[in-house]
Amino acid sequence: MGSASAASLPTSAGAGENLVLILDFGSQYTHLITRRVRQLGVLSLCVSGTAPLSSLAGLRPRAVVLSGGPHSVHAPGAPSFPDGFLGFAAAAGAHVLGVCYGMQLLVQTLGGAVEPGVRQEYGDMEVDITAPSSALYGEAGDRQSVWMSHGDEVVRLPEGFEVVARSVQGAIAAIEHREKRFYGLQYHPEVTHSPQGMETLRHFLFDVCGIKADWKMQDVLDEEIKTIQSMVGPDEHVICALSGGVDSTVAATLVHNAIGDRLHCVFVDNGLLRYKEQERVMSTFNSDLHLPVTCIDASEKFLSELKGVKDPETKRKIIGREFIVVFDELARMLEQKLGKRPEYLVQGTLYPDVIESCPPPGSGRTHSHTIKSHHNVGGLPKDMKLKLIEPLKLLFKDEVRKLGSILNVPESFLKRHPFPGPGLAVRVIGDVTAGNALEVLRQVDEIFIQAIKDAGLYDEIWQAFAVFLPVQTVGVQGDQRTHSHVVALRAITSEDGMTANWYDFERQFLVDVVKKICNNVRGVNRVVLDVTSKPPATVEWE
Repeated sequence: MGSASAASLPTSAGAGENLVLILDFGSQYTHLITRRVRQLGVLSLCVSGTAPLSSLAGLRPRAVVLSGGPHSVHAPGAPSFPDGFLGFAAAAGAHVLGVCYGMQLLVQTLGGAVEPGVRQEYGDMEVDITAPSSALYGEAGDRQSVWMSHGDEVVRLPEGFEVVARSVQGAIAAIEHREKRFYGLQYHPEVTHSPQGMETLRHFLFDVCGIKADWKMQDVLDEEIKTIQSMVGPDEHVICALSGGVDSTVAATLVHNAIGDRLHCVFVDNGLLRYKEQERVMSTFNSDLHLPVTCIDASEKFLSELKGVKDPETKRKIIGREFIVVFDELARMLEQKLGKRPEYLVQGTLYPDVIESCPPPGSGRTHSHTIKSHHNVGGLPKDMKLKLIEPLKLLFKDEVRKLGSILNVPESFLKRHPFPGPGLAVRVIGDVTAGNALEVLRQVDEIFIQAIKDAGLYDEIWQAFAVFLPVQTVGVQGDQRTHSHVVALRAITSEDGMTANWYDFERQFLVDVVKKICNNVRGVNRVVLDVTSKPPATVEWE
């Protein structure tokens, strides 16, 4: 998993006195540390562990967490924090907590020894707290169940460190050097498999580091409005691409609060929308949000450009390019009307989009990889004339919903399932214009989502949708042999979309849905259920 460059963060992000900086060394759990700290009411930012020290300029964290990672500290090219980092932390008065790989890296850098473990420890493990006066644990008791995931282990501590916990197999599980403010945990306190891990993080942040829980959504709102007002001049205009989803709706409402009617919203029908999406969304914009929205039907142009294209990345880039063409045309139209061309484009980019669109430490890549290129940060041409405003780029989805609630965005919008920027293009595998794939998918998706709503399950599920597969199979319908399409159903539960589990429907629900699909959607004779979690899969299929 990658992380955002600190250089891309607003300068105000690290201006407060209670910032926790997470240095990402590639653990699949890194984002969970960020979230857990925020759940405790403290601002945390995740940056690449290998980012140059200059990119951290202006940040004065009260605590720095060195994340876990899949590497061995002995492996060639293993990621490490930049030269001078420990001096930077000391100058900021920051406490440094190494987690798993982060602890091993800290120990090795300071002159201790890390070696391959005699007994590698993975999964649930009991640890004994050996120092009753430990700063890390306080009055936590004598034994905890934790989640281990390491092959190497610390065998010799640097000078001044103390062992404060060991696994039942004898491996060093927690260390501390109070005078220099260095701490380490060989296990992952951020995962639910470490039941007392959250309490350990709470104790570390509040009792050891003296941090205050002062990060609130109202403060985020006030700060973002100030930032937008300082960025956009008093006579400048802004375009906002509305999709009807949570992110763009909250972003538009926030920017509208900041600059009023100088915001010009546009809803683009790219031909890749869900069943009756245009009329449903436009009706809600007008009746509930009272935002000035122009609807542009560009479906014919989008679909003509996508004709015959099967490669997922090429599809996304075409869609991103065509969106910008529409926005540029709108900007020209507004220039004629207003006498001034809009300079800015609002997007509902979220923190997971930023994190997952950067290369993972130790990967050897310096460019963005493509796990999340179907989101707002991907697919846009480099020569785009409009400057981006991304007021939600530091927030997770649940935080965006809280912000939307403060902005009085209707619950019906805030509870909507996420929908990818390229729409159904990432849910029709291959050529989206082949046959009647889009129409079939719309009908299947509508039946599936309506069934979920009728069963009262919509709010329990993070995201649900159908996928059209470029596969035909033999079936029997109406006593006749058929050779028809296969569709897949996917429903997941998640907190932020960065990890997810598949939703376990009751059998009768699935029986009823499959029967309704096969009886009502011409051209479908087989329905499959996607029961893959993330990881190893992504949420969308393309």
